[in-house]
Amino acid sequence: MQQTASGEPRRRFRFAPRRRPRFQGQSFNKLIPNIMTMLGLCAGLVAMRFALDQRWEPAAAMIMVAAIIDGLDGRLARLLKATSRFGAEFDSLADFLSFGVAPAMILYMWSMETWRGVGFVPCVLFAVCMSLRLARFNAALDVGLAPKPAYAQSFFTGVPAPAGAGLALFPMFLSLAFEGWGWTQMAYGVRHPAFVGLLLVVVALMLVSTLPTWSFKNFKVRREVVLPLLISVGAYAALLVGEPWAALAAAGLIYIGMVPFSILSYIRLKREAEDLIQPVPATEATEAP
Repeated sequence: MQQTASGEPRRRFRFAPRRRPRFQGQSFNKLIPNIMTMLGLCAGLVAMRFALDQRWEPAAAMIMVAAIIDGLDGRLARLLKATSRFGAEFDSLADFLSFGVAPAMILYMWSMETWRGVGFVPCVLFAVCMSLRLARFNAALDVGLAPKPAYAQSFFTGVPAPAGAGLALFPMFLSLAFEGWGWTQMAYGVRHPAFVGLLLVVVALMLVSTLPTWSFKNFKVRREVVLPLLISVGAYAALLVGEPWAALAAAGLIYIGMVPFSILSYIRLKREAEDLIQPVPATEATEAP
């Protein structure tokens, strides 16, 4: 040990390294799903802004953007383990605006406005049924209902919100496709308030119905169907790029055509599950000799 001139030991001072202060807050990864939900909400608001300017093509496109975002934010939340009650409530509010209010407003200004007050009724009914569907989903979270049986895991109860918005906008998709092909008379026919209003009422009832519809979350594809399915998806992607409005209209027809098959599939799976849990009759005990 070193000493000073007076003979006392020299003291060594050690300075502790400075540490960076840690900020209290939430991880950015857990905010990504809420940011996606916010973008979907903004897409619905922008769609209504385009409708006010009678720019129907970008208005319809913004609803489809909101639908794509809605399909991603929930999966991101589960992947990043960022699910929360706030996120569920925020997602429902964003869905109500983007898939309930915005499509009803767009269709009213696009077609139903010519019927004035009578034309406003189907639009209001559609928005109300959309809110009831989302409220039913939130109420199920509060009550804490028992989980669905295994055969019901791949089914929605009623038509989901994004699909309902797409079905409601089916006349607009078809009309825009006809206009692009130069079929003006057919485009005006599809735009008639009677057709648009009737479709709005039917879709509104499907939203609050108890019809089982495929969710495709746990959907399994047989091996022999994989190749045709991939080819079909590629062909549809090409159609979506070349004729987007015709492709979206065709998607609505395909979805409606799948509803009866989803109901039959649900009934078959339910029957098979009930057969498996049927009590086995007890055999009579035999006496030992």
